[in-house]
Amino acid sequence: MSAPPPLQIREANAHLAAVHRRAAELEARLDAAECTVRAQAERLARHDQQLRAALDELGRTKDREIAALQEQLLTSEATVHSLQAAVHQRDKLIGQLQPRAELLQDICRRRSPLAGLLAALAEAERLGPLPASDPGHPLARGPSSPLANSTGEKGDRVHLKPAVFGTTV
Repeated sequence: MSAPPPLQIREANAHLAAVHRRAAELEARLDAAECTVRAQAERLARHDQQLRAALDELGRTKDREIAALQEQLLTSEATVHSLQAAVHQRDKLIGQLQPRAELLQDICRRRSPLAGLLAALAEAERLGPLPASDPGHPLARGPSSPLANSTGEKGDRVHLKPAVFGTTV
């Protein structure tokens, strides 16, 4: 076997040097890529941890708000029941007072005639009974007078005590 010519050895050495440079370059790029991937993985892990913490806090906040809303709902329901009971009591009271209100309205409608009657009775009381004067005098009304306490019928001659006006109403 003979030795390779020097040109071939130089070419082979140059080729080996180029392959070695390329391998070193690729290893450097691989190391850089691995560093980049590790850094990205660490950032993603931190970000994932931050998101998990935020999600946990959001869940706790949601649970607190739900508890507060449930408490508010219970309070509102109790208030509604209380108000319904008060309305029921007032409806019952209105039912009891309605006949009395109608009676008072009826009294108010009859007030003017009643006031006139009371005024006439007061005037009659002020005038008092007629003096006992001459029984034959036309203004003297005694028990024989047709305006005495009787029904005015001829068969009804039972004489009652003379009426005395008073305001006992």
